[in-house]
Parts: sequence; C-alpha cells; structure tokens
Amino acid sequence: MPAADIRTATLATPVGPLTVLACGETLVGCGFTAAAGDLRARLEPPLASLPMMAADLPWAVKPLLGYFEGDLTAIDDLPVRQHGSAGRKLLWQALRAVPAGTTVSYNELAGRAGLLRGARTAGSACAANLIAPVVPCHRVVRATGHLGGYYYGLDRKEWLLRHERQHA
Repeated sequence: MPAADIRTATLATPVGPLTVLACGETLVGCGFTAAAGDLRARLEPPLASLPMMAADLPWAVKPLLGYFEGDLTAIDDLPVRQHGSAGRKLLWQALRAVPAGTTVSYNELAGRAGLLRGARTAGSACAANLIAPVVPCHRVVRATGHLGGYYYGLDRKEWLLRHERQHA
C-alpha cells in the first residue's frame, strides 16, 4: 500500500463516535472510539508507524452515515485491508457476506469460510477485526443464540443487530 500516511475521520453515530483510519482509499481501521490512536495501535507495524492526520474522507464517511441512517448496504463496497493469516482473511471475507439483519454462529462462520476449526478460530478472527462495523463481526453469535462478545461492548452489538433487523 503506497500511501505515506494514515488519514482519520471521526463521525457521530447513534451509538457513539466511530473513527475511520484510511491508507489511500482503503479502510485499514474503523471502530467505535473517538481515539484514533487506539485504533492505530492495533494496526500491523508498518501501518502503525505511519504519520496520522485528520481528513474528510467522504468516500468512507458518506456510506457509513448512510448505514446508520438505514441503508444497510451502503458499506458493502467499501474497500478494506487487514493484516492476518490466510484463514483470518477467509473468515473476514465470509463475515462481509453475512446479510445485514441476520446472524450466524461462530461454527457456521468457520464453515462458510471453508475452515475445519470452528468456533475458536472464528472467535479469534472476530476479536482481531479492526474494521467494525464494515467487517460485521457483530453478526456472529454463539450456537445458543446468545450474543457472545464484542470488542466495543455488548450494548453496541445489541444496538447494531436491532438497527439491522429494523431496516432489513
């Protein structure tokens, strides 16, 4: 990725601030925090060492705001890049294919990604996801239907699922 810096934007959402990190025109981080530095610290070392600067990022902000306004597919085509193993990348790709307003279990997600190791592998990929809600790990629940975990808190996970069911 040839960009020499990371551009950041923070937008207000119904569930708190959402900060976006972009390298060129690709999302490398997105999460429910106002602290861009917290997201940057979780990036792979070559990206984490790049200088960071605030920017408008309309190509990312507009679809994200659209999602929160009820256009659940607005974020589907946002370009993303995350560092991880081949298995994690398959899981993140499978996550993006889970339709808004639905959920899958961790085991089901692993199966959709073509991986034999189930729930733990999928749970680990969700925990390492740096691009929420664009890579929608909030759509993964336990086999019992219980929410499981969410990096940004179960209240946000519940809100996102309720929002998607309402607008699906």
